[in-house]
Amino acid sequence: MKFLEKCDFHDAIVDGSPIVIGFIPIAMAFGILCKSANLNLMASVSFSLFVFAGASQFIAVNLLIAGASMGEIILTTLLVNMRHVLFSASISPKLSSQMRKDIPFIAFGLTDETFSVASLKDKELTNSYMLTLEGMAYSSFVIGTFLGYVLGGILPIIVQVSMGIALYSLFVAILVPELKKSKKVLILVVSSGLVNSFLTKLAHIPQGWSIVITILFVSFLGVIIPLKKEGSNE
Repeated sequence: MKFLEKCDFHDAIVDGSPIVIGFIPIAMAFGILCKSANLNLMASVSFSLFVFAGASQFIAVNLLIAGASMGEIILTTLLVNMRHVLFSASISPKLSSQMRKDIPFIAFGLTDETFSVASLKDKELTNSYMLTLEGMAYSSFVIGTFLGYVLGGILPIIVQVSMGIALYSLFVAILVPELKKSKKVLILVVSSGLVNSFLTKLAHIPQGWSIVITILFVSFLGVIIPLKKEGSNE
C-alpha cells in the first residue's frame, strides 16, 4: 500500500533543520528591509506573524517603498501566492485522514520550502510531522525578522547583502539529496527553471503569472513522467 509508513516527529526535526538554517538569515534580511522602509518593530514582526509568505512579504514591502497603492500590493501578492493553491492540491493526497481538525494550521504553514520537503516524502504525512515541520519554519522566520530588525543596524553592509543568497542555498540543501536519488526530480527542477526563464525573459510575462504557468506545466510534467528511483524496480 502506498504511504503505508508514516512520517513522525523525528523525521520532521531532521527535515526541518535545513529550513530553519536557511530561514533565519532570510528573515533577518526581511527585518532589515522593513527597518529601511521605516516600519516599526511591531509592524515588521506582525508581517511575519500573520502573513508568513516569504517572497510575497519582500515584494509587498518593496512596493510600499516604491509608493504603490494598496490595491496594487494586494493584487501582486495574490498572483504570486496563487501557487499555494496548487501546493495544497498536490500535497493533499499524502495527508493522513486524521488531519481534518488541523487543516487550517497546515494550510497556513505551507510554504515553498515546507511543500518541497513534504512533497518529496515517500511516506504518509501525519499531523505531528506537518505541524512540527511547519512550526519550525514559522518560528524561525518570526524570530529571524525580529533579529534582523533589532540587530540589522549593527551588522556590516557586506553581511546584510550576503543574506540574500540564503534562499538559494536553502533550496539547494533541500533538492540535492533528492536529485541524487531521482532523475525525475532533476528533470522537473531543470524544466521549471527553463520554462520560467523563457516566460519572463523572452515572452515578457509578469513574474506572478510566469510562476503560476510554470507550476502548472511542471505539475503536469510530474504526473506524466514515471517515478523511478535508484535501486527500485518500480
